[in-house]
Amino acid sequence: MSENENATPDADETPPVEASCSTDCFSENDPSIGTPRRNFVAEMMAAGVGALVGIVPATIGGLFFLDPLLRNGGKGEGDGFIETDLVLDALPADGTPVRYTVRDDLINAWNMFPDQPIGAAWLRRIQDQVLAFSTVCPHLGCDVEHRAGEGDFYCPCHTSAFDLDGKPLNAIPPRAMDTLEATVKDGRIWLKYETFRGATSEKVPV
Repeated sequence: MSENENATPDADETPPVEASCSTDCFSENDPSIGTPRRNFVAEMMAAGVGALVGIVPATIGGLFFLDPLLRNGGKGEGDGFIETDLVLDALPADGTPVRYTVRDDLINAWNMFPDQPIGAAWLRRIQDQVLAFSTVCPHLGCDVEHRAGEGDFYCPCHTSAFDLDGKPLNAIPPRAMDTLEATVKDGRIWLKYETFRGATSEKVPV
C-alpha cells in the first residue's frame, strides 16, 4: 500500500456539512414555486365571475319589479298627457264637437296592454286652441251625446243637458261638464284624460 492510501485525515479538517435548504434553494423553473400565486389569481377570478353571475339576475329582477313605477304611460309626454292621432286641422273650424276615443297603454301590475281604449272626449276647435270635455255625465256617469239639431250636449239617462261650452241647461246635473286639459304641439293634439266623481257639485278626480 502506498503512503497516500494509509494516510488518515488531518484532525483539524472538518467534513463538509450540507446546508439546510429553504425555498431559495429551488430552481426558479420549479413549477411548485408559483402554485400559491396561481391559486390566488384563480380564486379571485372565480369570485369575480360568481359575483357577476349573482348581480346580473338581481339587477334584472329589481328592474322587473320596479317596471310599473318607471313607466309613464307609453305615449305620454309627461304629466299625464297623451299624444292623440289627431291634428288641429282635423277639427271643424266652426267649433262643432268631434267625439274622440282616447287610447293609451294600460298597465295592470307587471302586465302592459298597449294601445287600449280608456275613455272618450268631446273636442271642439276654438281658433288655434282645443276645448275638451269628458263624455261622462257628471250626474250619474252615463254617456253624454252631442245633438247637432239642438246645438247642445245631452245625457239620455236622466235628460241632463249642457250647452256647447259645457254649462248645464237644466237643474239635473250637479255641475258643468268636466273639462279635460288639451294642448296643441306641432299641430298635433295632446290630451290629459281623467275621470271624476259623479253626483257632486265639486270636480274631484278619481
